[in-house]
Amino acid sequence: MDKALDVLIIGGGIGGLAMALSLHDIGLKPRVFEQAKEIRPLGVGINLLPHSIRELTELGLLEELRATGVETDELRFYTQYGLEIQREPRGTKAGYKWPQFSIHRGELQMLLYKAVLERLGPDCIKTAHTAVDLSQDDDKVSVSFQDSTTGESLTTETADIVIAADGIHSTIRKKYYPDEGDPIYGGINLWRGTTWQKPFLSGQTMILAGTLKTGKMVIYPITQPNKDGKTLINWVAEVRTDSYKNNEWSRAGQLEDFAHRYADWNFDWLDVPSMIQNAEQIFEYPMVDRDPVDRWNFGRVALLGDSAHPMYSIGANGAGQAILDARTLAGLLKSMDNPLDALKAYEADRLPVTTGVVKANRGDGPDYLLEIVAERAPRPVDDIHSVITQEEIEEIGAKYRKITGYDRDTLNNRGSLVTQLDA
Repeated sequence: MDKALDVLIIGGGIGGLAMALSLHDIGLKPRVFEQAKEIRPLGVGINLLPHSIRELTELGLLEELRATGVETDELRFYTQYGLEIQREPRGTKAGYKWPQFSIHRGELQMLLYKAVLERLGPDCIKTAHTAVDLSQDDDKVSVSFQDSTTGESLTTETADIVIAADGIHSTIRKKYYPDEGDPIYGGINLWRGTTWQKPFLSGQTMILAGTLKTGKMVIYPITQPNKDGKTLINWVAEVRTDSYKNNEWSRAGQLEDFAHRYADWNFDWLDVPSMIQNAEQIFEYPMVDRDPVDRWNFGRVALLGDSAHPMYSIGANGAGQAILDARTLAGLLKSMDNPLDALKAYEADRLPVTTGVVKANRGDGPDYLLEIVAERAPRPVDDIHSVITQEEIEEIGAKYRKITGYDRDTLNNRGSLVTQLDA
């Protein structure tokens, strides 16, 4: 690896910041250009599986994660009638060497942002810079920027390679796929909210319940309890619908559009209607992704994260796969003399894996279990195993773990993506 390699990262989200930290980890000092005027905490809760926590641990961020998020210790599946389908341990309780965390997306981004500033210096990130075009020759890439607040043209920046981590609406992806069009709507609307309340079940439990036809819920805590003993609960109501709206993170959700579907979800472990009514904020967001593409690498340019493989927010893999992209690419840049060969190897490694995740999330992801049970038991049953065997339940989960790269034995036993090449 050339220690003088100049790397420019477009996008200061989770993928871009993880890329910056990973490049610093191998001795480089990249520059990050973010279109937002300031980097601030946005979004609601996300989950990070052991495969991505391993990478953040190697970056020295485990203790910050523990202080900020919640270490998820179990996942439970329920029918819409409150009957338990399955419970399974998560993270270290499931035998992984690394935990699983639930955390506010904005807090994770700020945690990464703080680490970037501390390690690379305050001048490494430029905000209010929107990438509008790029060109390249045999030696360099040139990126044209404009001020995202005024539209004024800014200076053109050059680099040896460019990593485009500019999200689902990536300008750089559009340059190479100009006819792709808008993100693809999956026919599912999400209402995402957060509510301060007393912990439920273990206090570290993640819940998947219901069905898309009548209403599904994903529920988990994302903070440690406060002085009043309350924790911030993240919840996502998912409903199959033809009512599509553009994917804007800041669109406010309205209770009358979805809350009635959960009016009788008053279970002995959680009063769901009360949780919805007491939300401090609710956002409405459509389930969208893009079709997988056959190239991410274009000479000295590579796509990463949502610009490369936007996927449904199912199975806790969106942010995690972006982090894995970053660490894989850093490891390859470290181990290979020619950075262009590293970009090609990165595409060859990560593109097939993430294509599998995108397709699984559209079909037989982990939530598939809920749909099978709902189809076989449209009315309440007393015994879940009267409609599905335990073996079938476990096969569904094992298949998804294998596709997404967090099969326990494979993850525990493989070498580091970055540091394994150290002498």
